[in-house]
Amino acid sequence: MFIASGDVVPSFKGFTLIMPAVSVGNVGQLAVDLIISTLNMARVGHFHTDCLIPMAGNNPYASSSEEAVQLSTCAEVYSHSDSKLAVLQIRTPIIQTKVRSFRKLMVSWIKSSGFLRSVLLSSSQAYHRDDQQLHGSPLRYLLTPSLQKEEALRVEELGWREMERISAFPGISDSEQRLYIPGGGVTKALYTDCCTEGISMAVLLIFCSEGDNIPDAFALVNHLNDWLHLLDKPAQGSVQWRVPPSWRLLFGSGIPPLLF
Repeated sequence: MFIASGDVVPSFKGFTLIMPAVSVGNVGQLAVDLIISTLNMARVGHFHTDCLIPMAGNNPYASSSEEAVQLSTCAEVYSHSDSKLAVLQIRTPIIQTKVRSFRKLMVSWIKSSGFLRSVLLSSSQAYHRDDQQLHGSPLRYLLTPSLQKEEALRVEELGWREMERISAFPGISDSEQRLYIPGGGVTKALYTDCCTEGISMAVLLIFCSEGDNIPDAFALVNHLNDWLHLLDKPAQGSVQWRVPPSWRLLFGSGIPPLLF
């Protein structure tokens, strides 16, 4: 259930929604962090649900000590009214027995909120790529039929590569092709749900491995920016995304000096 931060429930009609899949390397979540931090987006609500592992912590985007004491939870919604942009950040894994319930919750919320389109940022295990996926860019996309009608020409102009379908029985028969996103978490199932429900959704994903996935997050968010123009790209150079303060602790807080 979505709970607004204030007394007034925000209207998302005509907005674009960006959300991450909890997937390999947490690339989607890192990319969403960059968007929220750079655009200085305001938190407008959160999800109260038993589908996610509970979590509470300090404000990961705090720029002052006063903001740092604000409480953050496992699923929060941020908004940028000028850009008609909403971002859902998910900070904890989906409980395995609640995956279907979580998908229903997301589909219901997207439909009831009146979003113009939704974007799911995700990742997939690099070592599972087949021969055709080893060439060129590690970035891929998927569009639901509803969004395909509107954006097919645009993604073709951008030169994006659609996520390939692979053989269901490799080495035996190539007649049956399937969508395969190992390490993608809820990506495939949520995309399929949105296809069935007539929701305009794009999936942007990157092939990667676990480790330092900060470069993957920058690659993914730059790829998204080529399409949505969240930030203006300078004539020379690249978009300057603002890294949130919480990233200082991505790999822990360091070794306590008192050990030595």
